[in-house]
Amino acid sequence: MAVRQYAPIVTIMTGLISLLLGIALWQRVSRWWWRIPMVLGLIVAGFGTTMSRINYFEWMFHHLTTPGFESASASKVDAKEMVIAVRFGEDARAYPIFQMAYHHIVNDVVGGVPIAVTY
Repeated sequence: MAVRQYAPIVTIMTGLISLLLGIALWQRVSRWWWRIPMVLGLIVAGFGTTMSRINYFEWMFHHLTTPGFESASASKVDAKEMVIAVRFGEDARAYPIFQMAYHHIVNDVVGGVPIAVTY
């Protein structure tokens, strides 16, 4: 948790140090072809700094905006479809694997007990 707490400032400081070193070296290098690797290095450092601050998993995995449940008789899940089943008392739920494989986690309350179903 400490690393996560200090990660934003460390990331920004590392990016700024890379930029300052690039500017300092730019003035010392007289040949133009030596500046090409410096520019490429700064681009990679800037890209790494930016991507470390972005949650790119949100681009790949979209959350369900309106998740819902329906009875077993009304569901369109094939009888041969694999599901994750949870039962507490009289309350039972089934989570289709094809949905869980994409979203990976569902927060739910089954039988009055809050659960997190994951795959």
